[in-house]
Amino acid sequence: MTLFKWLSSSMAGLMLVSCVTINIYFPAAAAEKAADRIIGDVWGEETKPLVAPVPAEQSNDSSSVNMPIAVSVLNWLMSPAVAAEANLNINSPAIADIQNSMKARHETLKAYYVNGAIGLTDNGLITVRDAKVVSLKDRNTVNGLVADENKDRSALYAEIARANGHPEWQVDIQTTFARRWISNAAAGWWYQTSGLWQQK
Repeated sequence: MTLFKWLSSSMAGLMLVSCVTINIYFPAAAAEKAADRIIGDVWGEETKPLVAPVPAEQSNDSSSVNMPIAVSVLNWLMSPAVAAEANLNINSPAIADIQNSMKARHETLKAYYVNGAIGLTDNGLITVRDAKVVSLKDRNTVNGLVADENKDRSALYAEIARANGHPEWQVDIQTTFARRWISNAAAGWWYQTSGLWQQK
C-alpha cells in the first residue's frame, strides 16, 4: 500500500511538473525556423543561405532500456511540448498582411541598408545609423520608413505570439528575430551588438 501511495504521488508530481513545462515552454528552434522563413520572404535574395536549427537529439533505444520509469514517464508526458516545436503558426491573415507590408517597404529600405544610413538594432528593430549619408530632402522619408518598419516588426512579434496562443512569448520571439535578422543580413549591412555598430 505504501508503494502504491508513493507511485501515485510521484505520478501526480510528474504530471504537474510536465503540465507546467508544457504551458511555459518556448519553442526556440521552431521560432528560429519561422523567423528565417519570414525574413527570407521579406528580404528575398538579400538573405544568406538559411542555416537550419540543430535538430533535437534522437533517442537511443539502448539507453532507454536502462532509463528509470519515472524519467521515461516524464519524457512521454513532455512529448507534446517537443511536438509543438515543429508547428509554430506563422500563417494567420494578420501575419501575412504585416509580412506583405514589410516586403513592399524593403525595396525602398534596401538602398539605405547598403549605404549604411540605417542598421539593424540588437532588439529586432532598425534605426537611422548615419543620417549624413541621406540627403536633407530625403531624411524625413527615411525617418518615416524606419518608424513604419519598426511598427510592423513590433506588430509581427506580437501577432506571432498571439496566433500561437501564447502572448507571453512576444519578448522571446522578438529576441529570436533580432538574432535572425542579423544572421541573415547581407554583406556590408550594419548591425548592433550590445549597442556597438559592426558591419557584416
